Amino acid sequence: MDDRADKEAILEIVNNWVIWSDSGDWDRFATVWHDDGWMTATWFQGPASDFVKARRAGFERGVSIIHFLGAATCDVAAPRAIAQSKMTIGQRASVDGVLADVVCTGRFYDFFEKRDGTWGIVRRQPIYEKDRLDPVDPGARLELDQTLLGRFPEGYRHLAYLQTKAGFDVRLGLPGLRGPEVAKLYAEGKAWLEGAPTAGELL
Repeated sequence: MDDRADKEAILEIVNNWVIWSDSGDWDRFATVWHDDGWMTATWFQGPASDFVKARRAGFERGVSIIHFLGAATCDVAAPRAIAQSKMTIGQRASVDGVLADVVCTGRFYDFFEKRDGTWGIVRRQPIYEKDRLDPVDPGARLELDQTLLGRFPEGYRHLAYLQTKAGFDVRLGLPGLRGPEVAKLYAEGKAWLEGAPTAGELL
């Protein structure tokens, strides 16, 4: 079966998520999910409608979180699909008085469904592969608390560190490049394509 049109529609939504989120286009940002959509991030886990509100509130008070997309692919078993897209998450914040940038590289892993002729995200689960933290001023000295840093998983260790210092409550145990968490996610994706009643365990 030729599923090119479905893939194009899905990948357009993946692109729109980033553009509309990072530009503050909240009305259109809210349309990328189905009504029961779910979002997981380091700092948020819950209904997509609440995520839109939280993202907007942070944006309006000056929280700087931006995204960049790379290669993307999707597996379609209509009316279901799993999309994966390479991405970076970039956040700027003050860490112990030093303005710093953190960049986390990973993938968005999206559970899609086509309802009434329209594709939408049912669940978005990032996979965190590696990250780094640098002072914006290369001459500035930033000393990290190694005990705090060591609390967080390798794939998003520095992102979690910066977000914790900025007052966010960061979730542990999110999927990384390897390990049982990401293996479980892949199994949930396979089950979704095969008709499972839910999009896995919502973190």
